Amino acid sequence: MNPNPTSAADLKQQQTEKILNPIARTKVTQDLSENVILTTVDDLHNWARLSSLWPMLYGTACCFIEFAAMLGSRFDFDRFGLVPRSSPRQADLIITAGTITMKMAPALVRLYEEMPEPKYVIAMGACTITGGMFSVDSPSAVRGVDKLIPVDVYIPGCPPRPEAIMDAIIKLRKKVANESIQERAALMEQTHRYYSTTHSMKAVEPILTGEYLQSSTRVDPPKELAEGLGMPMSAAALEATEEKEEVNRG
Repeated sequence: MNPNPTSAADLKQQQTEKILNPIARTKVTQDLSENVILTTVDDLHNWARLSSLWPMLYGTACCFIEFAAMLGSRFDFDRFGLVPRSSPRQADLIITAGTITMKMAPALVRLYEEMPEPKYVIAMGACTITGGMFSVDSPSAVRGVDKLIPVDVYIPGCPPRPEAIMDAIIKLRKKVANESIQERAALMEQTHRYYSTTHSMKAVEPILTGEYLQSSTRVDPPKELAEGLGMPMSAAALEATEEKEEVNRG
């Protein structure tokens, strides 16, 4: 006969207090299920990586304003374990916030290659993904950052809200959680990278050569001002002034 009978209600109350009581100090038990963790190396490694994604501070246009708002206390970027870094050698995530121009493309590729493996890319904003408003008539905007570096998550919008960045981070964390160490080499291999794009533009002679500003009629003062101040005038300026007077007289 059990000397300490426990009813079903008392057992349920003990389980509820054990699980839901956030105030009481955790007690060390001898139960095997609470002292042994069964997992795999992939799950443990991925859990450590997805909980400490360090993004690089990189922004080229107005999308970075939303990214900066994400770092503030209102949206609290740090609660995801994301610590912004200013050095590519200490970052494993780059959020391309803003338009990427052809002049910026080599610098972006260099920053990406300086980041240690494994590394991830989030394309933020329509200008980064497709060129956005500059995709029609801009000769310098890159039509998609995935032509330069591989992209893991795309965030559409112009510009996207900080909540969209949260959603992208959550999707990236799920992707990291499902990775395997053995398959990581194949996933990191990049099969598409284009440093330049074909275009039908051709070089033309410059319109602004500076010859008009260097002409004698622009350098020398007007005849009235020169005569009033007693300033000397060149022969070309005098001839041009006389021709102008003849034309005005008819």
